[in-house]
Formats: sequence, structure tokens, C-alpha cells
Amino acid sequence: MQMIADILLVAGAFGAGIYCFVLSRRLNRFNDLEKGVGGAVAVLSAQVDDLTRTLETARNTASASTGSLEQLTGRAEDVAKRLELLVASMHDLPDGDDAAAGTRNGKTTPPPDPIFRRHDVGGQEADR
Repeated sequence: MQMIADILLVAGAFGAGIYCFVLSRRLNRFNDLEKGVGGAVAVLSAQVDDLTRTLETARNTASASTGSLEQLTGRAEDVAKRLELLVASMHDLPDGDDAAAGTRNGKTTPPPDPIFRRHDVGGQEADR
């Protein structure tokens, strides 16, 4: 009975050794930097670094665009104020009908007659 117990103990130890050897190989493949999870972690770490740099660049660009947009908005507001002043000053000018009719100091003067020139066949000009 003692001998059977020793044989079972040796067989159990041998089985545990093989089990540890298989687990060791699987763990090495698992942590492999090219194919396993270690490689995936390394790739993800590199991608996080790239995304961090890209995000920083985007922030800098956005802040520069914001500053430029604020300047353009300020200029547009200044131009709008000037246009409002110009439109307000247009109310002081006479209407288009009065200006075309030649109204001055309350008197109406007719517009001047147009001048027509005709070329003769001989090349001389005649005024009408």
C-alpha cells in the first residue's frame, strides 16, 4: 500500500510539473510584445500618445482661430457702426427725384438737353 501511495505521489508531482510548464509557455505567449496582449498594450500606449499630441495641436489651432474670429468680429462691428452712421446721414440728402429734376433752393430747373452728334458720310460732324 505504501508503494502505491508513492507511485501516485510521483505521478501527481509529474502532472503538476507538466501543468506548470504549459502555463509558463502560455504566459510567455500572452505577454509577447508582437502577438500577445503585451503587444496590444504597447500599440494602445503609442496611440494614446499620438492622440494626446493631436489633441494639443487641435487645442492650439482652436485658440488661434478663436482669437482671429474675435478680431474679425470686432472689425465687423466697427464697420457696422460706420455704415449705420452713413445710412443716418443719407436722410439729410435730397430724394433722387429732386436731385434729377435739379431742385435748388426750392426752385425747379429742367435737366439739360442731351447733345446728339451725327457723323456725315464725308467725315464731318454735325451738332444738333
